[in-house]
Amino acid sequence: MAIKILSVDDELDLEILLTQYFRRKIKKGEYEFYFAHNGLEALQMMLAMPDFDVILSDINMPEMDGLTLLTKINEMRNPALKCIMVSAYGDMENIRSAMNQGAFDFTTKPINLEDLERTIEKAAEQIAFIKQAQKEHTQLESIQNDLHVAQEIQQTILPKTFPPFPELKSFDLYAYMSAAKYVGGDFYDFFRIDQDRLGFVIADVSGKGVPAAIFMAISRTVIRAIALTENSASMCMQRSNNILCQESVNDMFVTVFYGILNIHTGVVTYCNAGHNPPILMKKDGSVSKVPATGDMILGAISDASYHEKELKLSPGDNLFLYTDGVTEAMNMKHELYSEQRLLENCRTLAGKNPKEVVEKITETVGEFVVGAVQSDDITLLSINYKG
Repeated sequence: MAIKILSVDDELDLEILLTQYFRRKIKKGEYEFYFAHNGLEALQMMLAMPDFDVILSDINMPEMDGLTLLTKINEMRNPALKCIMVSAYGDMENIRSAMNQGAFDFTTKPINLEDLERTIEKAAEQIAFIKQAQKEHTQLESIQNDLHVAQEIQQTILPKTFPPFPELKSFDLYAYMSAAKYVGGDFYDFFRIDQDRLGFVIADVSGKGVPAAIFMAISRTVIRAIALTENSASMCMQRSNNILCQESVNDMFVTVFYGILNIHTGVVTYCNAGHNPPILMKKDGSVSKVPATGDMILGAISDASYHEKELKLSPGDNLFLYTDGVTEAMNMKHELYSEQRLLENCRTLAGKNPKEVVEKITETVGEFVVGAVQSDDITLLSINYKG
């Protein structure tokens, strides 16, 4: 692309001199020259053609001198526009003023055209660098805008209304997800399977960022679709695994805890596909990890078998689910929040409602890692059975 140069000088001979000296570059399309005879005329041309790269301006001109023109150009705040000022030999005061006002370089009359050519080439190099940086900045802004939209879309995927089923008095539920980046691979979900049963899920996709977010959306859709028609927690995981194995790219996988709560009896049938064990918080303040079912992650090996177990919630009990972004949260000393610390904090929350449990655990994690960057997505889900 040609470098567009606007020469501003009240001496007409300069136009002939420049077009003659740079005729080869003009012919090759490397340079395009335009001419104005004072600062006012130059400004009018710049308004009509705002893509000039170099302004070659005399300082002493009628109507509007070069220093005033330079001030006007500075107001345009275009770092890719370079000004080379021309002054009489020995006019150091004006040259100093021009350089202090941000001129790229200067030359003196009579103009040494070889020296001017080198100066224009030097300006062209800087202009190319700035334009590339501006292009990359624009691309980055576009990517950031896309990520903001993706973040909004991901947040709308997750249920946000709490309590989710106010007409049902036998349980209460609350959940929260905080992505380490714009978007994340963690998710939670819950849904009515029928009049008697509530399905609930917490999951963690391998990796972070956009790839994890896409696989997260696929995983959530697959699990929910199968769960609404499959009575068995283990069969839901088995069927979901076979589908996700077909959809997995770059060996991505997802850990999942899927439970089915009978809202009338408090019995939870569950399958743990390689996920962190939930914590059962009894009304009396005792806490324990929910026994694993010994099953593997989803999306790794097709035709794997999955199993299920049962536990019974008594009125006042709380089932607390989380992802490893909680237990593996790291402080400035590179210490982990840990499963043990989570159990200890859960003991203090007996009798609290799900919202209080989630918010308090989130608070303790924040206090523990204060000052450290969040390294992983953090997701929590709490179910309180009322009976």
